[in-house]
Amino acid sequence: MKKIMILLLSLTLAFSLAACGNTTANSNQSSPESAPAVTPSDNTVTPDAPEDDETQSDPTTDTTTLVVYFSLPETTASDNMTREEDNSVVVIDGEVLGNTQYVAYVIAENTGADLFRIEPKMPYTTNHTDLVAQAKEEQNTDARPELVANVENLDQYDTVFIGYPNWWGDMPMILYTFFDSNDFSGKTIIPFNTHGGSGFSSTVSTIAKLEPDAAVNEDGFTVSRDNVQEAAPDIVAWLTRLGYVK
Repeated sequence: MKKIMILLLSLTLAFSLAACGNTTANSNQSSPESAPAVTPSDNTVTPDAPEDDETQSDPTTDTTTLVVYFSLPETTASDNMTREEDNSVVVIDGEVLGNTQYVAYVIAENTGADLFRIEPKMPYTTNHTDLVAQAKEEQNTDARPELVANVENLDQYDTVFIGYPNWWGDMPMILYTFFDSNDFSGKTIIPFNTHGGSGFSSTVSTIAKLEPDAAVNEDGFTVSRDNVQEAAPDIVAWLTRLGYVK
C-alpha cells in the first residue's frame, strides 16, 4: 500500500526542491493504453469523498488562479485494497485520495489557488472492470456526462490548472462536458494528469482545439500512478519553473 506523509510544501521547500527538476513534466507518450493499463485506476473523485476543502471559492476573493480536477479513487478504505484500488489512490495520514486529487492538492497548496472538483451527476461505479467498460463506452458514444455543478465565477480567474486521469488514451468524457460548458477565452489553461503508462497522449492538443481562444500551456505535468506518492518535489519544481509558486 502506498503510504506517505503530508509534505510541508512551503515556499522554502519549493526553492530547495526546484533544483530537483521535473522528470515527469511534459513526458507525453504516444502509444495508446490497453484496457488493463488505462483503467480508471488513474483517477480521482468519489461522490462519498470528503469535500470540506474542495468547495468552490468565495466570489469576493482576489485569487486569480483556479485548480480544477476530476479524479475517481476506486475505494475510500485505507486497508485491504485490491491491486486496482491501490493503483488508483494514495493514502495520507489515513485519508484516501485519488491520484489526480493529490496532485491537485499539491498545486493548490503551493500556488494559493482555489479548488474546484468536477463531479458527475450520475456517479461512476468503483467496480474496476465495470468502470473500464463504462469509460470505453462513453468514449465510443462521444458521451457528455452531466455535471453536479459548474464553476459559477470562472470570470474572476486568469489561470486555470485542469487535471484528469488518462482513460483509454484520452480525457474522461466528463472533461468534454466541462469544456463545453465553459468559455476559457483569454485565460491560460495549464493541464496536469495521471496515467498508467500513456502520459498525456494527445489530450493537451485536444484541449487547445476545444478552447481555441485560450492560451494552453504545453508544459503540463504528467505523472504515472506508480509515482504519484513521490511526485510532490517534481510538482513544486514544475510550478516554480512556471512562476506560480506563491
